[in-house]
Order: sequence, then structure tokens, then C-alpha cells
Amino acid sequence: MKIAAITLAIASTGLALPTTVDVDQDASLIKRQYSSSSYNQLTDGTACRPISVIYARGTGQQGNVGDSQAVGPLFFNNLASRVGGTSQLAIQGVTYSASVSGFLAGGDASGSTTMTNLISSTASRCPNTKIVLSGYSQGAQLVHNAAQRTSAANAQRVAAVVVFGDPKRGQSFGSISSSKIRTICHDGDNICEGGVSIQPAHLNYQQDAPAAAAFVAGLV
Repeated sequence: MKIAAITLAIASTGLALPTTVDVDQDASLIKRQYSSSSYNQLTDGTACRPISVIYARGTGQQGNVGDSQAVGPLFFNNLASRVGGTSQLAIQGVTYSASVSGFLAGGDASGSTTMTNLISSTASRCPNTKIVLSGYSQGAQLVHNAAQRTSAANAQRVAAVVVFGDPKRGQSFGSISSSKIRTICHDGDNICEGGVSIQPAHLNYQQDAPAAAAFVAGLV
């Protein structure tokens, strides 16, 4: 019943899959170098880079990070502009089904495992990289799940966590220090309140990409 209800809400509002929205003026001035909907720079043979961003997209979004107008790529662009360019970043999306049923279950189980494994493999393969975990909506659920499953040693390797529209707001990120965590939730976002209603307040986190990038840049 809940699946039918949330699917109907998505279909009837036409709001579940945002593409072009107005974003903060500063964000619009950033050169958009991350234009693809999928990035696999931690698994495709790309050499280790100073900063590794493991990102989980929201329900129904394209590729493994969302399209170029989604909060993920906008966050990457803003972060790159603050840390010396794209050569400083390895971007890795979490490939998972991103279905409504996964959201209702508290975050896709397979995707949560994939994200956990990405943290472990990145910590092992790239001992000097600073790991950043991020996600939007169901992707934020995956960040919680993966962080809770991550060993204390690997949690120490996580330099920053930033999540947008977090359905698990207020819940644990495992042993990662609270000083490294930023949860961005808008007033009126029912998803952040533990609900299943997709309101406009859940669909404009693109405007928070500059602030999220500034937070992360200050920690890496």
C-alpha cells in the first residue's frame, strides 16, 4: 500500500525526478565539469587522488549519481572549484536500483553493501586519500547504513559526510565523529521527518551544493 501511495504521489506531482531548477547564483557560476550521470573513478582504474567522494543518488535518479542538474554533480563541481580542480577528486557513484521499495525498507540492501565495500576497498587501495561520503534522499539512507557497517579503522579514514534530504535524520553514522557530519534538511521536507510524501522542499537541494562543498573543503 505504501509503495502504491508514494508511487502515485510521484506520478501525480511530477516532482520526484527534478532536472532543471533554479539554484543558488554562486552555484550557477561554477563551471559544470561533471556532466555525466555516472562516475566510477574508484573502480575503473583511475589512479588514487587526494580526495575520494563516494556518492549515492536518490530514488529514480539517473545513472549512479543523477543527471548534471541533480544535487550530486552540482556538489562535485562546487567541491572541485574549492580544492584545486577535478584532478584532486575521484568521484564514485554507488550503483544500485534506487527503487521506491528500497527507500521504504530504509535504504536498498544491496546498495548499502556496495557502499560499505567501496569504503573498505578505497581505504585499502588508496591509503592517503581522504574519503567523503555523500548521498541524497534514499542515498542518504545508504550513507547511514554503510557508515554503521564500516569498521572503526575505516571510519577514521572518512574525512567528511554530507547528506541531503535525509530520511534517517538524527540517526547514527556509526563511529564517524559528529564534527565531520553535515545533514542538510529543508523546513517542510516530509522525507526528512520520516514521512513518504514528496513535497517541493525535498526537490531543491541543488541550492545547497555550494554550502555542502564549503563544509567538505574545510575538512579535507
